[in-house]
Amino acid sequence: MFFLKLVFLNAFRARLRAALTVLGLVIALVAFGLLQTVVNAWYAGADAASPTRLVTRNAISLVFPLPTFYRDRIRALEGVRGVAVSNWFGGIYQDERNFFPQFAVQVEDFFRMYPEFVFDPAEYQSLLRDRGGAAIGRQLAEQYGFKVGDRIPIRGTIYPGTWEFTVRAIYDGRSETTVTRQMYFHWEMVVERLKPRFPRLAERIGVFVVDVDGADRVADVSAAIDREFANSLAETLTETEKAFQLSFVAMLESILLIIRGVAYVVIVIILAVAANTMAMTARERLSEYATLKALGFGPPFVARLILAESLVVAFIGGVLGLLLTPVVAKLVHGAVPQFARFEVSPDTYLQQAVAALLVGVLAALVPMLRSANVKIVEGLRHVG
Repeated sequence: MFFLKLVFLNAFRARLRAALTVLGLVIALVAFGLLQTVVNAWYAGADAASPTRLVTRNAISLVFPLPTFYRDRIRALEGVRGVAVSNWFGGIYQDERNFFPQFAVQVEDFFRMYPEFVFDPAEYQSLLRDRGGAAIGRQLAEQYGFKVGDRIPIRGTIYPGTWEFTVRAIYDGRSETTVTRQMYFHWEMVVERLKPRFPRLAERIGVFVVDVDGADRVADVSAAIDREFANSLAETLTETEKAFQLSFVAMLESILLIIRGVAYVVIVIILAVAANTMAMTARERLSEYATLKALGFGPPFVARLILAESLVVAFIGGVLGLLLTPVVAKLVHGAVPQFARFEVSPDTYLQQAVAALLVGVLAALVPMLRSANVKIVEGLRHVG
């Protein structure tokens, strides 16, 4: 009891210095948590990908489309349970800043492959009946206030003109981790409108989503699809849905690595600040430590005292940092809603806790060694 009381009295003797050290640690841990969460948010879609879904695209690049008749040839291959076209629309809603994914798909075939999207049965039937209808994810609907029956004008970029869709269904995610920030509508409606003016464009699509009848057959089906179109004018590249989504993340991989690096640099900086604080504290109290040794307290007691002071400060800063991180993350997500998921992961909390512990231990190492080994005479002569 005496030891703990002494630790707390010493740790907060210089209250302003201790408060600033705690504040610095809190800011560093929150910044670290946010940066890690940003990186994790980029991988959210890939992590939720199905192991039995494949994506077939043009082998040269995603920007080159594929003929729509490939769909029937893919569907005829052994192991294929279903095929649906999916085409990035790339339109603008009201303003360029209102970015959200829009896909023209074969609605019935497409959503049969995505059981993670949950519809109200009546709304789903309404969507199937209306060629001009659209399905809006719950997260997207909440962001823009969309409701069933609303009309959404989209200014085309890839497909010219102004396109107007009626919200017929708002779908939810089967779990909290399901991303629901997308808008889907009928590819058939797009084809009908394109055919009179751009017949060639109406016969091309971006990718085929392929549903395989078992995860163990994914590799064989993927190879079979690419063999089917080998040496054609539009050869294909078929990969798992996760690999397809990670290819987009790979475009920003260097930036993500930099963000991760900055997160760890933040921790190193606060470590240096905390170490300097503990060094100042130990230097000021050399005469006190020498007095303790003169009274019979050995070097291990002095070392434990300094380590405990550092850990107390790190513990308080760590707890506050962990508590504030989800609050700040929620505020950031509200200001930047482009991320479908912006949740602090358990791994991030663990890394923050470990970082706080390391700061507490490493910052005390040099002061511990110096104060524990100081000679009593030299310590008593010292003036802090």
